[in-house]
Amino acid sequence: MVSATAVLSSSAATTVSLQKRSDEELVLGFLHREREALLAVNEGRLTWEQVQAAAATPRKLRGNGLQETASEVINDYANAQYYGSVSIGNPAQSFQVIFDTGSSNLWVPKVGCSHCGNPFFGKKHKYNHESSSSYGQDDGSFDIMYGSGSVSGFFSLDDVTLSDGLVISGQRFAEVQDAGGLGLAYALGKFDGILGLGFTSISIDNTPTVFENAISQNVVDQPIFSFYLGDNQPGELTFGGFNPAHFTGELQYVKLSSATYWEIGMDGVSAGSYHADPNADGSPITAIVDSGTSLITGPRKEISALASTVGAKSTITGQFTIDCVKLDDMPDIVFLINGQEYVIPGKDAVIQAQGTCLFAFMGMDFPKPGPQWILGDVFMRKYYTVFNYADETIGFALSV
Repeated sequence: MVSATAVLSSSAATTVSLQKRSDEELVLGFLHREREALLAVNEGRLTWEQVQAAAATPRKLRGNGLQETASEVINDYANAQYYGSVSIGNPAQSFQVIFDTGSSNLWVPKVGCSHCGNPFFGKKHKYNHESSSSYGQDDGSFDIMYGSGSVSGFFSLDDVTLSDGLVISGQRFAEVQDAGGLGLAYALGKFDGILGLGFTSISIDNTPTVFENAISQNVVDQPIFSFYLGDNQPGELTFGGFNPAHFTGELQYVKLSSATYWEIGMDGVSAGSYHADPNADGSPITAIVDSGTSLITGPRKEISALASTVGAKSTITGQFTIDCVKLDDMPDIVFLINGQEYVIPGKDAVIQAQGTCLFAFMGMDFPKPGPQWILGDVFMRKYYTVFNYADETIGFALSV
């Protein structure tokens, strides 16, 4: 527990503005996937069972023995609602990236990249190392297998600027030369690449992360970064400190159970008559705090029971919708973490647009050592979140 002292006043703390995609875009994406799935079934290209199996396939997590379970389907990132700017090289080349605590590598498309948008829609900013005086060659290859194919490229070295005055020198990152495995979701998306804020232990080729290098190069005063995810307004990512103006009360710190993803233990989850208790062996429920995932995910059995309790109904793609007129009757959803209750009011557990109310929880079963739950943007929007790299802790406080 720590008081809300003005850590942001440090000259070495800096902020990045995070832009928020509209709820309408996210819901329209959901409706599009529903239509595509129904069309595939009606045309006989897929069975109901195949659609349901695809919806339940673990996606996004990789590293630490998880590669075989599914790497990273871009839908997770396409649905991520917050992105911001980062610059690479000298003179600076600017990119829009997802700042993702659920992965650990920085990658952007290179000039000449295949399947990286087009001039008419989904245009991407592309890195040109020939234009950078600080570029350094690296012989390492970069490759990720996605659900629909591979994303490939190669590693390079260059200066990375997170905000004015915060420069990481000689950062190893990936130039993607073929993004075909990401599909149309990336081609149409508003972001160019991804900047991972997890731990080096899960990075591809054991590449030191951007933030780990920021610490070792002494460009941040403290080994922490903090997220404020604005509700219907831009958010803020602070490197080297936190901003007390965005939360109330004291930060409650939780020790990580694993310094791979930002993984913590939970004592339980409840809503109305629904209760998820610690595991049968007495161990805590495992969860990762992931800024790169919009929704909250949990085991399929648990999410189905939770959805039933709040009155949500399953869809063909494995998500849930609820009658919009019933929002006032939804119970609060309570996460018990380190003895502290973190409440998500029922209305805040719904993403509403186009006359559709999407329940912001989705069932997903990850085999061990993967987590049981993912606390994505829906949780982080309610609670200001401080990530302490050195102490291996996460701090939460109610956002304002």
